[in-house]
Amino acid sequence: MLPGRDDEVTMYFQHSDAIWRDFPELAPGLIFAPGISTDVSVDDRLARFGEIAAKRLAIASEGELPEIQAWRRAFSKMGLKPTRYRCASESLLRRFRKEGSLPRLHPVIDLCNAVSIAYAIPVAVFDASRISEYVEVRHAAGDETYLTFSGETEHPPAGEVIFADALGNAHARRWTNRQSGYSAIRDTTTDVLIVAEALHDTARQDIESLTATLSDELSTLWPVTPKSAILAPSAPRFEFAGT
Repeated sequence: MLPGRDDEVTMYFQHSDAIWRDFPELAPGLIFAPGISTDVSVDDRLARFGEIAAKRLAIASEGELPEIQAWRRAFSKMGLKPTRYRCASESLLRRFRKEGSLPRLHPVIDLCNAVSIAYAIPVAVFDASRISEYVEVRHAAGDETYLTFSGETEHPPAGEVIFADALGNAHARRWTNRQSGYSAIRDTTTDVLIVAEALHDTARQDIESLTATLSDELSTLWPVTPKSAILAPSAPRFEFAGT
C-alpha cells in the first residue's frame, strides 16, 4: 500500500470495554508499518536481542519473570490452565532456552520474536491486508472462524478472548496464546499490524520502550515510517490505513 492511494480505508484496533474492565492493568502498544519486504537481513538484531533474553534466563526461568507471571495470572482468570496454554512470549522463551535460537520465518516475524523474548512480552504481527475493517480483542460469541496453521478450521467457544474482525475471523485465540494462519505474514506481505500487550507492574513503561525500539528497528531496516500508539481506557482505539 502506497501513501495517497485511492483505495485506502481507515481501519482500527481496539479492546472491548469488558477486557478493559477485567484487566485494568493492561498496557497495549500498537504499530502499523506499510512497505515491509523480505530483502533485509536482521541477523545482528536477532543476536543483540537474543543476548538480552539469554542474560535474563541465566538469572531466572521464563516462568519466574514478572511479565510472564502476569500473563499466567490472566490466563488463570480466563479459566485456562497457564501451564497448558501459554502466552506467546513464554512459549518463545521456553524454546529459546532449550534450543538457543528461534526458527527463522520472515525478517519481520524474526525481528518481532527477538524483541518479544528480550522484553518477555507477547508481540503479534499480522498481515493487515487479511483484516476486515478492524480488530477487536473481545470475548467470542461462538460463531467466529479461526484458521490453524495446518489449514484446519476451528470455532472458538463463546467467552474465549479472541482477536476478531468485521467478518468474524478470529486472528488469535486465547488472547495472546496463538495467532491464526489466516493473517500470518507471507513473503508477499507488505503492510503489517504489530500488537504488544503487557499486564505486569511496569507494563506501561516497558510497552513504551518496546514500541519505540521496534519502531526504530523497522524504520532502520525498511524504508517505512511506522505509526505507533500506546492505548489506554481513555484512548482505546488505534487507527491505521488499510485497503
